[in-house]
Amino acid sequence: MKTPLCDLLPLSLACFGLALTACTAEEPARKDATELKTKLTPLQFQVAVNCGTEPAFQNAYWDNHEPGIYVDVISGKPLFASVDKFDSGTGWPSFTKPVEDEEIVELSDTKFGMVRTEVRSKTGETHLGHVFDDGPGEKGLRYCINSASLRFVPVADLEKEGLGRFSSLFTGPAKGAEGEKKADKKAEIKAEGTAPTETKAPE
Repeated sequence: MKTPLCDLLPLSLACFGLALTACTAEEPARKDATELKTKLTPLQFQVAVNCGTEPAFQNAYWDNHEPGIYVDVISGKPLFASVDKFDSGTGWPSFTKPVEDEEIVELSDTKFGMVRTEVRSKTGETHLGHVFDDGPGEKGLRYCINSASLRFVPVADLEKEGLGRFSSLFTGPAKGAEGEKKADKKAEIKAEGTAPTETKAPE
C-alpha cells in the first residue's frame, strides 16, 4: 500500500501548497523572463522558469484520464502522451517515456541533499520535473512531471493544434485514458525524490 507523500513529509512545503525552488544561483536569468511573467500564471512561472515544484495531489493533471498529448507550457512542443501515463501514487503526472526523445534534456541535480536527474525541455528550456528508474515501462523509467509545466491537448484538438501526427496513438483498443499503464506492483514506487536515508522527498 502506497503512503501519501505528505504523510511521509508532514513539514514539506509542497504539502502545504507552496512551490519549492530548485534552480541554482549560478544559473543565468532567462532573457525572456519578463515576457514569460506576463504569459504564465504565477505558479507556472515559479515551476517552469524558477524550477519550482507544485503541490502533490493538488495540480491540474495528476489524475487526468482524458486521452491526448501534453505539450510544453512555454514552447508548445509535444512532450508526453496519455497512453504512456500511469498512476505512480506520487500525486504528480507520471509517464514511462516522452513522446519525442529529442525534446527532453536531462541534467544532474544534487540540490536538497539528493542526487537526481532533472528533466527540462530543449526548446522551451522549461523545468519539467525529474526522471527515476523505478517505472513500469520497458526501460523502467518514471518521468515525474509538474502539471504547471504542461498544457494538455485532447485528442479532438490535435489536428487544429498541429499535432495530428500523434492521432494514430489513440486508435484501436485500450488506447488513451482507459489504456493508461499501471505501475508494477512488485516494485514499490518511490515518491518524486529519494534522499540518501530513503526518506521520501518532493519533486
